[in-house]
Amino acid sequence: MKLTIRGSVTAAFMACMATAAAASPAAAGTSAPVDLPLEHLERVLPVHAPGLRTGVPVPVAGVPDGPRYVTGRLLPAKTLPAVPFTAELPETEVELPVKDPLGEGNLGALRAASGASDLMLRAPGATAGAPLSAPREDLSGLPEPVLPQLGLVSPMLQGTPAGALLMG
Repeated sequence: MKLTIRGSVTAAFMACMATAAAASPAAAGTSAPVDLPLEHLERVLPVHAPGLRTGVPVPVAGVPDGPRYVTGRLLPAKTLPAVPFTAELPETEVELPVKDPLGEGNLGALRAASGASDLMLRAPGATAGAPLSAPREDLSGLPEPVLPQLGLVSPMLQGTPAGALLMG
């Protein structure tokens, strides 16, 4: 293979890898912004429409903690591994204009805001036991029937959201 052909193949491969990396969810961020248009409420209700700006978390899957083989068991521990996810709870802002009850203008706006925070999620997992024991010497190397065991790994959601309510 000529050097020029090898170089162009390498360049095409690197371009494809860069495109795939740019299109991945991890490169795009872990939240998608959402702006809700609530201006049309003013036509229906006799109040000023609130402003709402938030986002939707986009979970990115991590590496699952795979099955582990344990001596004396026929099936591995963590038969169905729990998959970890990471995401970002985006910043949320709600702003509502407040009128003066005496009719002398506006008092400002009531604003509720929460900052962005990281989220850690873990999907549920399971561990299953076989209905047979390991081969036993006293039974000439034959397994003994036992009750199968089933264990569940509970799901987890961990984050530190915080918020503030402001007037003015």
